Amino acid sequence: MSLGDEHGYGSDSGRSDRVGGSGQTRTRLPEGGGSDVYGGARRPVRTSRSLITVVGVVVLLIAAIAFANRGGGESGAESVAKRGGGAEATSATGVKPAEGKTGMIPSGFAQDEQGAQSAAANYAVALVSADIVKPDRRQEIVGQIFVPAKVPELEAKFDKAYNQDFLDKVGLDKDGNAAAGMTYVSRTAPVGTKVTSYTDSTATVEVWCTGVFGTAGVGSTNPVTNDWFTMTLQIQWAGGDWKVASFSQKEGPAPVNADRAASGADEIAKAIDEYGGFTYAR
Repeated sequence: MSLGDEHGYGSDSGRSDRVGGSGQTRTRLPEGGGSDVYGGARRPVRTSRSLITVVGVVVLLIAAIAFANRGGGESGAESVAKRGGGAEATSATGVKPAEGKTGMIPSGFAQDEQGAQSAAANYAVALVSADIVKPDRRQEIVGQIFVPAKVPELEAKFDKAYNQDFLDKVGLDKDGNAAAGMTYVSRTAPVGTKVTSYTDSTATVEVWCTGVFGTAGVGSTNPVTNDWFTMTLQIQWAGGDWKVASFSQKEGPAPVNADRAASGADEIAKAIDEYGGFTYAR
């Protein structure tokens, strides 16, 4: 932009105006007639081009934000591959985790990786629940979540693990019930899941869990504490649903405990009674 343009001097050729009160005059040459007295050809104002550039940048920014926030539309395997094998996000997918329930345990999981993870998470909760120590409920749980061929063997193993010696140590009677004024607590919350192997008929799923365990009540010798552990479940597609073939458990990963005062036994017992559980989805 020339000095004449900048200060709004005339556009007619041959017109003379005073420049900055200096007493000097300036002659505007005709457009396209070479250069003005300050050198260089006069360049037209590029307002439209500048506007187009700004609009283009805004459009690109919007597109980039939309791409970054894009969700869905890819299978779990595709999204893992694109991220170099990292863990999948745990945000909700909008897919129903299970079609119904058998007793209190979710059932009817989808025959895919997501369904396998949802099944494993819910079965982990059942396997470490307060009901598993009760002989009648234990038989029902084992029959519901394990493959039929494994049920007799696992019933015997669970009966041996939760024998009277174990029940005495945690303050329970032969039916798995706490003494009067006591509340037995065993509640698990899955934090995340990971598929380590998968086919249409078998899968191995790791479930990272936290939970609270013990007996709440005045004078309890087994106070309620929290724990962190990982369950590995080998599951199979059997009878139109995922069923457990075998499972194992190991400690951790565990975070640093917060410096927070522990709640009283009554508060813990009340929380267990008042706060319900969830159906877990992947």
